[in-house]
Amino acid sequence: MVYDVIVIGAGPAGMTAALYASRSNLKVLLLERGIPGGQMNNTSEIENYPGFPAILGPELAMKMDEGVMKFGTEKAYGTVQSLEDKGATKLVHCETESYETHAIVIATGCDHAKLGVAGESEYAGKGVSYCAVCDGPFFREKKLVVAGGGDSAIEEGIFLTRFADQVTVVHRRDTLRAQPLIQKRAFENPKMNFELENNIVKINGNGQVVTGVVLESTKDGSKREVACDGVFIYVGLIPLTEPFKSLGITDERGWIMTDDKMRTKVPGIYAIGDARAKGLRQVATAVGDGAVAGQQVYQYLTELAKA
Repeated sequence: MVYDVIVIGAGPAGMTAALYASRSNLKVLLLERGIPGGQMNNTSEIENYPGFPAILGPELAMKMDEGVMKFGTEKAYGTVQSLEDKGATKLVHCETESYETHAIVIATGCDHAKLGVAGESEYAGKGVSYCAVCDGPFFREKKLVVAGGGDSAIEEGIFLTRFADQVTVVHRRDTLRAQPLIQKRAFENPKMNFELENNIVKINGNGQVVTGVVLESTKDGSKREVACDGVFIYVGLIPLTEPFKSLGITDERGWIMTDDKMRTKVPGIYAIGDARAKGLRQVATAVGDGAVAGQQVYQYLTELAKA
């Protein structure tokens, strides 16, 4: 079977692209390696997506998934290993299956960067976490540390105060990078405090769970230990684009380069959402990318049929 388009990734960008393409009567396969929603499933509350004053990330993911199926999109599960460009057709190779298609939309998103410090991997799942929604309830009446100073770090830190007695934000700069409104909420939260101009250089534990972190001052290099029961890390993003680098469509950091029509330099291959090189990564921008790509695929296939 040859699909009109295969969408790789079922986050908000991928689901929107599949919706637009299937609504144009194209034969669409949506490839996903896990549950639909991508990073939305790790987001406590979304309050900047039009139409919802506030909505839980997993709930919005479920609503999007319901909508994407009604025009005939097919689903398959697997992790893409590589793409093969054959001109008018392309092959998508997964671990055990390969799929043939005329067009591809890459919507693989990104993952949380690691601190890369001693104790991080040792205590992953034992107090070290990258998802407040997933693990926050396990830390009721505990002391937590959040690494990072951007929107995600501060928003998730605020969310963690629903459970923890104390949340300490550690950030290497002297000011946070989060939006002013988010910062205001954090500074006004009595359960939150801040260790600015500090880096976490080690995560300590007793062999079973986290017991604290070692902070190093960015001003004078002094070190000290801060006791805590868990560490939540939000220090950046890494694009999940390794299978596509051989096509020459990524920049030096791995983000996929496109034009404003979501086209890569390989005809028939598009990239959208958090995997794309762009300035703002939000649910709203992902949905916009997906809508553009879905329409562009239809136009591409129309021209291909005329050739």
